[in-house]
Amino acid sequence: MTVPGTFDTSARELIHAGLQNLDEARSLFRQLSASGFDAARCGLLLDALQHVCDPDVALRNLVDIVNAQVSQGRALDDIVPDDTAFRQLVAVLGVSDAMGKLMRFRPDLVQAAATDHCNSHLYNHDQRRAHVLESVGADPNDRMSPTATMDLADAATALRRTYRNQLAAIIAQDTMSDDPIALQPRISSELSDLADAALEGALAIARHEITGSEHCRFAIIGMGKLGARELNYVSDVDLIYVVKAADADTSQQQLYRIGTKMGTMLQRVCQSVIMGVAEPALWQIDGGLRPEGKDGSLVRTLESHQAYYEKWAQNWEFQALLKARPVAGDPQIGDAYMSMTRPMVWSASKRKNFVYDCQQMRKRVEDLIAPALKDREIKLGRGGLRDVEFTVQMLQLVHGRTDETLRTSATLESLRRLSEGGYVSRKQAAKLARDYSFERVMEHRQQMWALKRTHLFPDLGDGSVGGLEKKRDVNVEKLSQNPELRRLARAFGLHAEELVAKYDETRREVRRLHMDIYYRPMLPIAALNGEDFSLAPQVAYERFASIGFADPEAAMRHVAVLTAGVSRASKINRILLPAVLQWLGQGQNPDMGLLNWRKLEERFGTDSEYLGFLRDSTSAAQRLCHILSNSRFLGDALNKSVESVTWLGDDDALVARSRESLDVQCRSSLSRNADGINDFATSMRAMRRHEIERIGLARLSGVMDETACLTGMTDVYDAIIDAALTWAIRYQTSAMGLGEPPAAIAAIGMGRYGGQEVNFSSDADMILLYRPADGTDEQVANQFARKVVDALRQVLQGPTTLEPKIEIDLDLRPEGKNGPLLRSYASCREYYSSWANTWEHQALLRARFVAGDRALGEDFLHDIADPLRYPISPLTDAQLGEIRKLKARMEAERLPRGVRRDRHLKLGKGGLSDVEWTVQLLQLQHAGNNASLRLNSTLATLDELERRRFIDRGDAAVLRKAWRMCTAARNGNYLWNGRVSQADILPDDMYSLGGIAVYLGYGAHRGQHFENDLLAVMRKCRDVCQRLFYGQTEGEAAAATNATASAATPQPQTAPRPRMHVIAPRLERNRRRAQR
Repeated sequence: MTVPGTFDTSARELIHAGLQNLDEARSLFRQLSASGFDAARCGLLLDALQHVCDPDVALRNLVDIVNAQVSQGRALDDIVPDDTAFRQLVAVLGVSDAMGKLMRFRPDLVQAAATDHCNSHLYNHDQRRAHVLESVGADPNDRMSPTATMDLADAATALRRTYRNQLAAIIAQDTMSDDPIALQPRISSELSDLADAALEGALAIARHEITGSEHCRFAIIGMGKLGARELNYVSDVDLIYVVKAADADTSQQQLYRIGTKMGTMLQRVCQSVIMGVAEPALWQIDGGLRPEGKDGSLVRTLESHQAYYEKWAQNWEFQALLKARPVAGDPQIGDAYMSMTRPMVWSASKRKNFVYDCQQMRKRVEDLIAPALKDREIKLGRGGLRDVEFTVQMLQLVHGRTDETLRTSATLESLRRLSEGGYVSRKQAAKLARDYSFERVMEHRQQMWALKRTHLFPDLGDGSVGGLEKKRDVNVEKLSQNPELRRLARAFGLHAEELVAKYDETRREVRRLHMDIYYRPMLPIAALNGEDFSLAPQVAYERFASIGFADPEAAMRHVAVLTAGVSRASKINRILLPAVLQWLGQGQNPDMGLLNWRKLEERFGTDSEYLGFLRDSTSAAQRLCHILSNSRFLGDALNKSVESVTWLGDDDALVARSRESLDVQCRSSLSRNADGINDFATSMRAMRRHEIERIGLARLSGVMDETACLTGMTDVYDAIIDAALTWAIRYQTSAMGLGEPPAAIAAIGMGRYGGQEVNFSSDADMILLYRPADGTDEQVANQFARKVVDALRQVLQGPTTLEPKIEIDLDLRPEGKNGPLLRSYASCREYYSSWANTWEHQALLRARFVAGDRALGEDFLHDIADPLRYPISPLTDAQLGEIRKLKARMEAERLPRGVRRDRHLKLGKGGLSDVEWTVQLLQLQHAGNNASLRLNSTLATLDELERRRFIDRGDAAVLRKAWRMCTAARNGNYLWNGRVSQADILPDDMYSLGGIAVYLGYGAHRGQHFENDLLAVMRKCRDVCQRLFYGQTEGEAAAATNATASAATPQPQTAPRPRMHVIAPRLERNRRRAQR
């Protein structure tokens, strides 16, 4: 042996060993020499450090351990007897700093890591259980209810020490392996067995501590990675507790009380600080996967579990049950639990929207990851462990219903079974298994270091973002200076930059393999090349059904037709269709989407470049699939114009056109079609259809919000009506042989059109008026104006073209439907000054000049409308009563037959009418003295009313939300079914509701959630309307709201009341006639 303190080494040797701090390393080696390490042992240490993850930390921890042994009068050779054990100890110290710190005063832990003196790495499940139970004084031969015999502090200390000793041996076994990736499944199963044993020991302690535990049979069901025997070094342990009375005298209340105490105690033993226990906790226990989650009871009986899963469980809960396994406690109850849940698990794929719901749950998990961590998440991120597990589980659940060989829980074992069963190609299965094990080993090495739960790749600073769609911005020199990354790279024998490249390559491959494994085999075998894998027809049928196709056979026929032959279109479809099927499956109606895709291909695929465009623009293809599977109207519209498809790749092309751009097109059409009404009408109506399509595509693509859509549609109507009126005036002037128009004509927008709130299915409410030119005979001017109006109506809504007509509604004119279609300016002045009712004053609040002679329009608004709609004097009680009665009568008269009041988005309780009439009533009352309230838009007026405190902030928020939701629902309803007549009616079937819900930002198949949210908002809105519009007290309004909420309950039939709302309009018309 050399003289203590004389060992020295060169800087080159230290650098070769991987040491970074050379001065500290020399000092530590001198300390070891002084503690009795000879040159041979130091040389062995130097050689061992070359192969560890962090040589500096390993050396520092070793010196601390040696110093602690010397201070206690022990020699390291007593616990590290040979060179192999020494190398093993150094390897553990270099991979786990936390374990090294624990070893300073734990010789038994050092011995476990160096030699595993009890050979725990050879233990099977029962041996680990027995070892842990013996440590707490329980009888391992008692299979039903082993009970500890030690006090809580002593038992918890013994349990934790035993667990950690075995953990150290597993770490040593893992670290010393020549191929840790191949060893990973065994390591995870050993960690799971150790956790099972720890839970059995904790339950034994709980039985000893809890009074009455003999009356409670207790089983622990492992979920997640523990249930699949894929546990990490440090992971939360997902558990479900099942209890049963041990005797007939124990009531359910007593059983739940005792069971809850036992569950709480065993969790305390595993995860909490306990007085008198110095040993650190093991891991956190998560009960969130139990029925009702964290809001549910901690323990339940088997019958309670069964009732929950049969009636209330969501789809993702059955996916979670796939991993369930009895891990500790009463084995009979555990077996009964498995017998109860297995049939439910393997029939879950038949549940409605099962695969879609599970996919959305996966997407929500991805979306919840902080942006800075999205590309560092080894477990939950894109291309991470969860992607592999999700792919395998979906295939298992879809095909395991009929193939019992797939009914396994471990990911790699299940992947092997899928490959053997012909559901996944062997080559793809091998790649996915290798990628999964690589990422698991990375995760394990990250957790070993501090013995803390983590799933994050090392922080690369600016280079932490990227690796999938875009390249990381990394500097090789900076990577090599990153200690965490360098340590992880050494675990795989790689340089830092090589590990980053391998990690990103693995993530990309996992993401691609998910597509290739699940969706590409759904193509017929004739459409695949020699390396691809095809499914048997029945298996393909099951997979089409699993992703949401209601008619899998039709879908398979469509795919076969689209990929058949050697045309350019079929070649591109073979590339696109795997992704297309996935995207269509995420929509409300995949069948409609695939049919529309085929129609597009058959109409444009051979003569157009649109398929090539979709191949080169992934975002456009994904948008197109979303639109085709969620909008019948837009699907039909796209079949008329392939140009619209190209808009999907350019956000600027989707944005609604400006009024100036629309006017340029209208002027061009005016000049080209001055004498041809058919051609001009076709161009105007086609323009409107085109712009509805553009704005609808933008809305469903997320480029425009609802407010921008309403403004954009209003601009379209304004431009078209202005151009149509201009054309009609020019045409009639020429037809009558006149040099100049004998009258000025103006169009005044009313209703939602006047408020600039035009939706996709709106008509245009207007008032038309004229004023004779100077020196023109009144009769000539009237005749001219009437002919202009006739021509205008022919252009917009006459049978002059096959394009959809643009409805104009003139019912808000003086005298309504009984009055002439247009009046002179003088006649309007006389009527409004002498005969107009209060509700007509209210209707003028939305009046706005939209087309024709601006001077005439401004005169009408300033001289006729403003004094009536912005009165200086307050409304009388009679006027208020008239407005309220008219609203009630209008809703009763105009509500379509057979439609319930709570299902009509415009006239229903809490619908658009309630909001708009309430806002307009407040305008009538306050706009005369507040010029800032003289606005046409409902929301702008509501905002100003709130700002001026004429309405409470809470009430304004309710009205605003109801108006926005109902408006969006009308638009969504029209795009979903393409029927104007149904746009205002909320459908009853959940399927159509789901289609509307997608437009409002909900996920597909969320019709029930959307309906509940909308009806709740409408009920609150009705409550506000009752108070602000009808003047009811809060109690009266609440009673009326409750009556609305219960209206869906079937009520006994009563005799019909007299329909006064039918008689009243006739009386009103007779009164008008008498006045005239």
